[in-house]
Amino acid sequence: MNIISKIIAIFVGLLLMAPLSYATQITVSKDGDITSVQQGIDRAEPGDTLKIKKGTYSEYDIRVNKPLTILGENGVVIDGEYKGFVIVITADDVTLKNVEVRHASTSFMEDYAGILVEETDSTLIENATLTDNFFGIYLSKTSNSVIKNNHITASGTRETKSGNAIHLWYTKDARIIDNYVAGHRDGLYFEFVEGAYIRGNMSENNIRYGIHFMYSDNCRYEENTFRNNGGGVAVMYSQHVDVINNRFADNWGSSAYGLLAKEISRSKIEGNTFENNSVGLYMEASSRNNVEGNQFKQNGWAVQLMANSTDNEFHRNNFVANSFEVSTNSRMNYSNNFDKNYWSQYEGYDLNRDGVGDVPHRPVRLFSILVEKQPQSLLLLRSLLVDLLDAAEKFMPVLTPETLLDSKPQMEPVQ
Repeated sequence: MNIISKIIAIFVGLLLMAPLSYATQITVSKDGDITSVQQGIDRAEPGDTLKIKKGTYSEYDIRVNKPLTILGENGVVIDGEYKGFVIVITADDVTLKNVEVRHASTSFMEDYAGILVEETDSTLIENATLTDNFFGIYLSKTSNSVIKNNHITASGTRETKSGNAIHLWYTKDARIIDNYVAGHRDGLYFEFVEGAYIRGNMSENNIRYGIHFMYSDNCRYEENTFRNNGGGVAVMYSQHVDVINNRFADNWGSSAYGLLAKEISRSKIEGNTFENNSVGLYMEASSRNNVEGNQFKQNGWAVQLMANSTDNEFHRNNFVANSFEVSTNSRMNYSNNFDKNYWSQYEGYDLNRDGVGDVPHRPVRLFSILVEKQPQSLLLLRSLLVDLLDAAEKFMPVLTPETLLDSKPQMEPVQ
């Protein structure tokens, strides 16, 4: 036997001696050997698949402490009966799909959730339904989690008795995609989150915010819809946030906004639609942001720009049929630039027909300043007196910011 044949024989012998490990499937059913989800998890080995047969499983504080794939058949319901958490995931590489989770406990002291994911990497929760839980899905100190195509609803009526549908705290690189959330305190809540990607979600009819977002940098919101939430959407104390191609609609109330941006910087607000909101975009203490290509339609105030916001760029936006286009709380304009926007209230002309107005547009009305100081004066919005005051102020600005103007107003909506 030559040397090559000996090497091959030794290698084959080692393979035959090595123990083989295969992932197995364990089945949980109401009438089988394993009748509870927790029992199935306890029997499984890391890497196994746990298949749950149709039925209602009354269990709470189910602990997933090893890498598993958990798959439910149609009609699988796990009911926590308001006794605590329903499912708690503490292991890396866990997949949970196709289950309905109901009735996590409500508490003023503990953030009980239908699904709690704590200190893990690479968790996937997909095609799950969460119904009437205090918190829906709660991620704490996780990385690389994916929350996709879930339906999360509750029937909360007060902030103190309702948690958030999807709650992220101290997480990195999460992907929140194609979820429906409604009826919670906040639809989505992010605090100390880094690098999240949020796309294609519908967040509506929540008590407070569609998204409540704080201290979270380098995140991207894309193609989401936030509709009819108590306070709209709030993004605060963050930088390098991309808000792209979202829809903010039907957020009405004295403290409701399409998008509230407080102390955000170096961010992009581009391609969004703000429609039928009390205030489309509210900016306070925010700087160096680019607001471009957005549609502001039929809002009470399209943009409220506070005087402590500086160096923001507003380019190629369409302002259509808003009661007030821009308002502010000072005569000073600190380097905020409006350029090449379309304004439906523009009354200028274009003699050379180059598509650009020949006289600047001043979007801040005198009446908007009066309303800021005396809200009751809003009753005079359509009066002749107000029209005369606004016309005089445009001709000779005294109370409105003289430098807050668009020197190149577009004659047609920007495409």
